[in-house]
Amino acid sequence: MANTLISIPLVKTYPHPCSYIENAAAQSHFVNTDFPMTASIYAQLIEHGFRRSGDDVYRPGCPYCTSCLSSRLSVKDFKPNRSQKRCQANNQNTQVVIKPPVFEQAHYDLYLRYQQARHCDGDMATCSPEQYIAFLGSTWCDTVFVEFSIDQQLVAVAVVDRLDNALSAVYTFFDPNFPSHSLGTYAVLWQIQHALAERREYVYLGFYIENSAKMSYKKNFQPMQLLVDGRWV
Repeated sequence: MANTLISIPLVKTYPHPCSYIENAAAQSHFVNTDFPMTASIYAQLIEHGFRRSGDDVYRPGCPYCTSCLSSRLSVKDFKPNRSQKRCQANNQNTQVVIKPPVFEQAHYDLYLRYQQARHCDGDMATCSPEQYIAFLGSTWCDTVFVEFSIDQQLVAVAVVDRLDNALSAVYTFFDPNFPSHSLGTYAVLWQIQHALAERREYVYLGFYIENSAKMSYKKNFQPMQLLVDGRWV
């Protein structure tokens, strides 16, 4: 793996405002877009703290901050807490359908409602269909869109990458009018169970940031592993 990483060209961004920590600047290392990325190579890179956004693969490269820590769960070791068991019970009649990662108007409409309810000041609250699918989809990754429906009504979509030995939770958006179902939590619980059924070892949850309300929820899934100084602990 070390040789693979050495051969992959990285580009560092200029400093820009951090999306998660107020008054902080952020930088990222991106894999050069000319590099022929594959799902297999990405499966190795994610073990070293990389994530994808569309076809772009990156990891934090802030010189004075290490708040963003990659997180994952060993699915065989996960034990749901009381709240998560209640979430599972509340969703026992929620229907799940796995679909290919293609544009669907119903998904897009739900995505916009979610963004306007949760992140109305963000750029994606008014994104075009092309921007939406470019953000969530990928031309080289094995990705699925997982639909969650209640009484035949679409209420959530989880975008999930299928890797060699893991699932990666890319993004989840849901109808804010179903708070009692805790759909964001249920989407993660479903991925854990699905990974276990497919005999995959991990679910990657993205970056954990202790002081960010947007990212700190991941600590509710235990035992969570964090990538610290190049080692999963």
